[in-house]
Parts: sequence; structure tokens; C-alpha cells
Amino acid sequence: MAKKNGVDKTKVIEKLNHILEIELAGVVRYSHYSLMVFGHARIPIIKWMRDQATEGMNHATMAGEHVTTLGGHPSLKIGKLTESHQHDINNILREALEHERETLDHYYALLELTEGKSVWLEEYAREMILLEESHIAEVEKMLRRPGELQPAR
Repeated sequence: MAKKNGVDKTKVIEKLNHILEIELAGVVRYSHYSLMVFGHARIPIIKWMRDQATEGMNHATMAGEHVTTLGGHPSLKIGKLTESHQHDINNILREALEHERETLDHYYALLELTEGKSVWLEEYAREMILLEESHIAEVEKMLRRPGELQPAR
């Protein structure tokens, strides 16, 4: 089987830099959210949010490493930070869900740019899609009322 044409490095670097920026925004978001949780379930929820912030930092670093491997310059920007100023846990989780879905869209776009062209980048995109989809599933479950079986959309 012949190898297909390589990736468009310019487009891939641009997408990776956007991923780096959005992952850094996630670090800020989850860190902020963890400070705004109150009530009986505070401790496990803030731990989960801080773990998400740490994971986001690792994802941003990975994206930056891919940028430099391809000969690019990692972005110093951070993704869009919006906040509803509604600090009820359900509102926080809905904001988190929106962020996770946006991040997932960017990983799918990266997959589209790399599929069949670079196993290394394609597998990276697939791995990140797997993680983001599992995050979305967890947040959706967290948004359900106890005993509810239907996904919260």
C-alpha cells in the first residue's frame, strides 16, 4: 500500500495551536469553577474539577509539543473565556459541557486533517477524541437527577 500525501503542516499547526489555546482556557475555567463550588458535595466536585484543570494543562502541553515537532511556534494566546456568573453547580457543569463539546470539535477537525496522512497525528487526535467524549459523558451523567436514565442534553 502506498503512503498517501503528507499532512498540510500549516493547517495542522494552526489547528494544534487552537487546541493548545482552548485547552489552556479549560485550565482557567476548571480552576475558577473549583473555587465557586459550595455545599455538601464540594470536596469531590472540586477535586474532579482540579483534576480536569491538570489534565487540560497536560493536553495543552502535548499540543504544543506536536506544534514544535512539526517546526511551528506554540501560541501564547488563550482560548475564549466566557462566564455566565451563574455559580449553581448545574450552570457550572453546563458551561463545562459546552467547553468540552467545543474542544471535541477541534480534535475532530484535527483528525480530518491527519486521517490517512500521519499515523502519529491521527492516533493522537483519536486518543484525544476518546478522552473528550468520555468527559462529555461524565458531565452529562453529573447533570442528571438521581434515578434519571435519559441523558441530559
